[in-house]
Amino acid sequence: MKGYVFHGPGRSAWEDIPDPDLKEPTDAVVRVDAVTICGTDLHILKGDVPEVRPGTVLGHEAVGEIVEVGTDVRTVRPGDRVLVSCITACGRCRYCREGGYGQCLGGGGWILGHLIDGTQAEYVRVPYADLSVHPLPGAVTDQDAVLLADIFPTAYEVGVLNGCVRPGDTVVVVGAGPIGLAAVATARLFAPERIVAVDVAGARLEAARKLGADAVADARETPEQLVADLTGGLGADVVIEAVGMPETFEMCTRMVRPGGHVANVGVHGTPATLHLEDLWIKNVTITTGLVDTRTTPTLLRMAASGRLPTAQLVTHTFPLARMEEAYEVFAGAADTGALKVVLGGPRREVVAPRTV
Repeated sequence: MKGYVFHGPGRSAWEDIPDPDLKEPTDAVVRVDAVTICGTDLHILKGDVPEVRPGTVLGHEAVGEIVEVGTDVRTVRPGDRVLVSCITACGRCRYCREGGYGQCLGGGGWILGHLIDGTQAEYVRVPYADLSVHPLPGAVTDQDAVLLADIFPTAYEVGVLNGCVRPGDTVVVVGAGPIGLAAVATARLFAPERIVAVDVAGARLEAARKLGADAVADARETPEQLVADLTGGLGADVVIEAVGMPETFEMCTRMVRPGGHVANVGVHGTPATLHLEDLWIKNVTITTGLVDTRTTPTLLRMAASGRLPTAQLVTHTFPLARMEEAYEVFAGAADTGALKVVLGGPRREVVAPRTV
């Protein structure tokens, strides 16, 4: 089969690789029908995630069809259409029992496209399939569903829920990329008084408006002053960092009110300064987090009922074979206007299942 393989910082290719096999009785093999590219994949290509070894197939989000299952898999079978979650869960360790799947101690967590071969391929092996894939309702298209593998649960859990968004809040989302836009959309579910989106790209700020932001600000033009003006000098109740740069994190801590929340979602490749000399007295709560995807079933139900604006985030589509071009478009978002790119290939005949 073909897959998108990482060969070290700055080097990757869509190339021939071996087909995946079942390695454990809890595995499933999924034929990939739709896949997308994450900002984390770009961090890997830059060398910001050294745990990813050369030779690894990238990607951690997909929609596809089950073609093989191990003997211990109970909840899905060949022919089922499923969402492949970005997080794998053993279901047995302390963290999994508490719903903290991202911190799984039993061989799960973020492993696809990180510690094992990922989803940017024609087929993918998914460990612990019973908890790591989700059967899809027919009302949710592949293109919509693939956005629920990572960006929507990440924005919702690590941004909105960790940030404790409540009715009447002022919420600031710094970074209007896919995660930030999903944070805007899911923050609206809690009826805040206003949502302010901050970015440097005019097209992304316009997208934020369409998704429900009440105000937008150019990050280069002192958005802290806009937030102060809107709140009578108080500051934002919740600030969601969705970029992953020291400058944007520090900006978030300047915009939050005393007693407010800063929810860091961005992937940071370099250290950021925590100005405790200013923050210690302000009762500010700062949270970080890797998504657990415990809310994926809820988000799937909302998508099926038309309550999530998933389609608005997809700006480019490609066949799987144009993976390298899709990466160029996504990485050059400032010029291409890309938000989410979705890749999909023609359906293949499902092979007969094997068991282990």
